[in-house]
Amino acid sequence: MAKLKSTFVCNDCGSEHSRWQGQCNACKEWNTITEMRLETKSDTSANVRSERFSGYAGASDSSLQTLDQISLTELPRIPSGYAELDRVLGGGIVPGSAILIGGSPGAGKSTLLLQVMCNLAATMSTLYVTGEESLQQVAMRANRLGLPTDKLKMLSETSVEKICEIANKERPKIMVIDSIQVVHVGDIQSAPGSVSQVRESAAFLTRFAKQVGVAIFLVGHVTKDGALAGPKVLEHCIDCSIMLDGSTDSRFRTMRSHKNRFGAVNELGVFAMTGKGLKEVKNPSAIFLSRDDEESPGSVVLVLWEGTRPLLVEIQALVDYSQMPNPRRIAVGLEQNRMAILLAVLHRHGGIQMSDQDVFANVVGGVKITETAADLALLIAMMSSFKNRALPHNLVVFGEVGLAGEIRPVPSGQERLNEAAKHGFTRAIVPMANVPKNPPPGMEVIGVKKLTQAIEALF
Repeated sequence: MAKLKSTFVCNDCGSEHSRWQGQCNACKEWNTITEMRLETKSDTSANVRSERFSGYAGASDSSLQTLDQISLTELPRIPSGYAELDRVLGGGIVPGSAILIGGSPGAGKSTLLLQVMCNLAATMSTLYVTGEESLQQVAMRANRLGLPTDKLKMLSETSVEKICEIANKERPKIMVIDSIQVVHVGDIQSAPGSVSQVRESAAFLTRFAKQVGVAIFLVGHVTKDGALAGPKVLEHCIDCSIMLDGSTDSRFRTMRSHKNRFGAVNELGVFAMTGKGLKEVKNPSAIFLSRDDEESPGSVVLVLWEGTRPLLVEIQALVDYSQMPNPRRIAVGLEQNRMAILLAVLHRHGGIQMSDQDVFANVVGGVKITETAADLALLIAMMSSFKNRALPHNLVVFGEVGLAGEIRPVPSGQERLNEAAKHGFTRAIVPMANVPKNPPPGMEVIGVKKLTQAIEALF
């Protein structure tokens, strides 16, 4: 007779508790702790969970070694066939790695992975495991996209033990699990998608990837807030976490790495959704700079630094008289609290008061800006709309604005200017410390130390 045990798990963070309580001690959320019944099965089931699959002696090697005894030979990366995906991954797919790809429904996660796997199947052994769709549905999508379907091996299964058993026999180089929320481990008695099932399934698959040397893509769902569904430990146990973002009214999709043990984080890749699937965008700056020929107030071009490359985007601002006692401050693609701070700096050190104005800011193309290099560009865009004076099309701006009104330097200033010069920009307003000794040919670089200097140079 199997013994029944129970534990209390938080549905938000995945932390376990010995008894039920109203508030989780780890994440401080209320009414998120539920009882999970665990069944301790026979030794044969336990042996399935702890099976050591034969493979390369990587992370599974338990022998003691000193650092100088460990081989530093880097594992060769596998090109995915898409340069934007390889950029986000840090140069390609690392054998034995577990990669989590999340995104909202309809973003194109399954479509992109199906394209990658069909192309890689021509040169290596691959396995696509689907738990949400039937094999016929996946085949219909592959035929609609015009993908080669004669080499890719398909499997419809939700049991993690069976998936790993079949994969251990087939020995694929790359495997896709679509999705981590529908697979389950046999000796966990909670439903698929629960905190304990997601945690144990991800740990089992990650351990299998390290022992056998197969690269595993895990498709993850998101919550209504846009965060990855499941416990936070899911992001800790995998090697790379990628989010594929894109609104339903835009055909462009942005892929960003939030965690990467084999490359830079916050690397950005851009794709376009077409009738034949996702197509990579070779020059993202060009699509974000589709501006009108006529100059309009409140628009300025900013040079961002995304991962390892510069990116040109357009920032738009609209400042209008408010009919409300509390003027609105709305920012799309920018941090709203940051915009409120910059308005206070503009009033204190620039002498411009917008307390009776509604201020709206937007980043064209759906790009989300997190770095402070956008401070100066946002202030100049708001000033342009407030004074109803258009800025020249050949102007680019970047720089961080401090609370004392100083313009602080940003990293990779020379590379930002070179990228702007390649797109035909001939004038730049940058922090004084970012002014290069040898500016790009044909570009006038104006260095400023204070916010008032930037305002005087333009207005």
